[in-house]
Amino acid sequence: MKFAYRFSNLLGTVYRCGNLNFTCDGNSVISPVGNRVTVFDLKNNKSDTLPLATRYNIKCVGLSPDGRLAIIVDEGGNALLVSLVCRSVLHHFHFKGSVHSVSFSPDGRKFVVTKGNIAQLYHAPGRKREFNAFVLDKTYFGPYDETTCIDWTDDSRCFVVGSKDMSTWVFGAERWDNLIYYALGGHKDAIVACFFESSSLDLYTLSQDGALCVWQCDTPPEGLRLKAPTGWRADLLQREDENEDGDEDEDGEREATVRGKAAPAAEEQQGKVKYSRLAKYFFNKEGDFNNLTAAAYHKKTHLLVTGFASGIFHLHELPEFNLIHSLSISDQRIASVSINSSGDWIAFGCSGLGQLLVWEWQSESYVLKQQGHFNSMVSLAYSPDGQYIVTGGDDGKVKVWNTLSGFCFITFTEHSSGVTGVTFTATGYVIVTSSMDGTVRAFDLHRYRNFRTFTSPRPTQFSCVAVDSSGEIVSAGAQDSFEIFIWSMQTGRLLDVLSGHEGPISGLCFNPMKSVLASASWDRTVRLWDMADSWRTTETLALTSDALAVTFRPDGAELAVATLNSQITFWDPENAVQTGSIEGRHDLKTGRKELDKITAKHSAKGKAFTTLCYSADGQSILAGGMSKFVCIYHIKEQILRKKFEISCNLSLDAMEEFLNRRKMTEFGNLALIDQDAGEEAGVAIPLPGVKKGDMSSRHFKPEIRVTSLRFSPTGRCWAATTTEGLLIYSLDAQMLFDPFELDTSVTPGRVRAALRQRDFTRAILMAFRLNEKKLLQEALESVPWDEIDVVSSSLPELYVEKVLEFLASSFEASHHLEFYLIWTQKLLMAHGQKLKSRYDVLTCSSMCDFCHLISWSL
Repeated sequence: MKFAYRFSNLLGTVYRCGNLNFTCDGNSVISPVGNRVTVFDLKNNKSDTLPLATRYNIKCVGLSPDGRLAIIVDEGGNALLVSLVCRSVLHHFHFKGSVHSVSFSPDGRKFVVTKGNIAQLYHAPGRKREFNAFVLDKTYFGPYDETTCIDWTDDSRCFVVGSKDMSTWVFGAERWDNLIYYALGGHKDAIVACFFESSSLDLYTLSQDGALCVWQCDTPPEGLRLKAPTGWRADLLQREDENEDGDEDEDGEREATVRGKAAPAAEEQQGKVKYSRLAKYFFNKEGDFNNLTAAAYHKKTHLLVTGFASGIFHLHELPEFNLIHSLSISDQRIASVSINSSGDWIAFGCSGLGQLLVWEWQSESYVLKQQGHFNSMVSLAYSPDGQYIVTGGDDGKVKVWNTLSGFCFITFTEHSSGVTGVTFTATGYVIVTSSMDGTVRAFDLHRYRNFRTFTSPRPTQFSCVAVDSSGEIVSAGAQDSFEIFIWSMQTGRLLDVLSGHEGPISGLCFNPMKSVLASASWDRTVRLWDMADSWRTTETLALTSDALAVTFRPDGAELAVATLNSQITFWDPENAVQTGSIEGRHDLKTGRKELDKITAKHSAKGKAFTTLCYSADGQSILAGGMSKFVCIYHIKEQILRKKFEISCNLSLDAMEEFLNRRKMTEFGNLALIDQDAGEEAGVAIPLPGVKKGDMSSRHFKPEIRVTSLRFSPTGRCWAATTTEGLLIYSLDAQMLFDPFELDTSVTPGRVRAALRQRDFTRAILMAFRLNEKKLLQEALESVPWDEIDVVSSSLPELYVEKVLEFLASSFEASHHLEFYLIWTQKLLMAHGQKLKSRYDVLTCSSMCDFCHLISWSL
């Protein structure tokens, strides 16, 4: 079995932090989840995670007006230029500082980044190939504190920047003669959002204390006069005029520094653009309504949406400030608000609960309502058909996810404490869960209800759960009483209590082929219990260390046990004989925590695998635990086949192998200092005696670890619950068999026979009718390069589009780049004119994907 598993999707978490964006068609939401980006397709009810990751948690995402490009910036200032068409990273850039927001101009030619107390204007990457995609144009100074928000005018002539120093600055993308840069005041708290009115320089500014200021400009946008250039700028302008396509000069414009004045002199303001405040409104003067945290404005419908720290949001019509709607979606802070292009759907993100909502305000209904586990996920299980995944978390919730759509469609909240184990019965319609609240519950997926609750005679905490292959016997292990409880699924009665272990029960597993239960315990033993013979102990397997996990092979002929000394031992359950062992200490390779006083190498001595899972064919085993790696071992050869790094997110703890000396000072480790105390959700300490925010709130890094692993029954994918969320790795994310005009005469043998007869055109046509990727690749690459011209000109028009689509998808992975480029050139030379004439009516996206991929990849 070849292990070419790749990261496929991220479930269990739908929003972490950062800003939300709607795609240009308004049908999808782009949501940052940790250091990854997930796209939720609201029309087709699907979610998909882009195959890319940043070094830290994503801070902000900027989307180009045409929806093709996105700039993703993490907390460390690292930026990725991403093509949303071919779903790949085009360029890496570092802004050398923490970036608060990024915004493209409406014409897509430039974008602004707010960093510290400055705003930087960059030339946006165009459709032509560029060695440096980010070229700095101007740097704007003016605010004294950190900048917080950006908005552009419709004609891309000016942009406005808000700051934490309670001021708002209007800057010009060009040097306008009658526009001077000065501060607009009127607020008593940090600026949260600022918006231009449609086709106007009129402004709306909103501050954190819930105040809205309406600003009127005495000059229309077309009244701005361009300042006459002098010196080298005049020469540059002349060269730009001579440029026919209107793009920037190849050498680029030199960086310029623009400085604004907080209070310009009166004589400087004569004949210049002036702003006057028309009105000032307050959302509410009492309670937590004043703490405004996010806002969005739709210019066409004049709709203003504001979100507050109390979980309430308002809809107002501007400029009259008429209240349209008010609703509370949770009791947590609304971190981000976005409106789609038509103004019908509003997206809300709550970072405290990991919640993502899309609200249709006219019908007052939810388009999307998703919430992940806001604490760690600790267990998961696949349904027998592989279509559903159930997860349990420390928040006491049990969630069922659809693996095809990526959405959670039911949440059970009956448990009052953390869920420790989840499993499906053989029918796939019943979920059994164990919890630290002392109950084991069975949930029905037909009626979505808790129809059985199993309890023990005296209160105990259950650490694991298992159900036999018939679905009639339910067992759970106790953490405090060291006992195993057996119940009947039909009657709900307690059948027996199995005692004998001298430590907490860490794992239970039923033999799939026999009524034998294996129990692992911290007392360094694994016991086998015969369910058909009075539940007596048949064998006791002695281990060298505490047992942490136990699992049977799918055929029931082998048992695997993970122990505290980082070993995995394999046993023959019939004869109670150890058949092999794997030493996994060096494969765990744990990272060093920020506050560790020992190296990562010595820290690994205390780590171990805590979860095991056999592959579907039983030849390999997955192992994960207190590390960022998931290891897959070949059992017979007892060798490591592959290690999967589940995350590269440095915002999590225990990720770095070496100590960062820059964080060590003479006063101690900088990690001990709560540097985020001044953030929006933290404690503001600007002056002595100020009481604002939650003084008990602390910021900490969660430690990276793998809590549960499961293979899909189909063997095509496996899932892991981790600190990052529910990660799914699959062999092939594409459709396996999708034929085109197939008949009985088209077979792989016929295709290869045609290739041997050098009938390349017929072979390619048959391969595309079968539509298998490997066969397509074999057929195309069998054509000699000097015969590509003849073959491409003889292809029917219907198949030309399919060949181009295949070439577009193969450019990133194939090593035969020049060969595929020859194919591309010959196809376009032979069929380019016909394709161009049909481009407006083509329904296939191959030409779009192909052209965009060529322009960026080469």
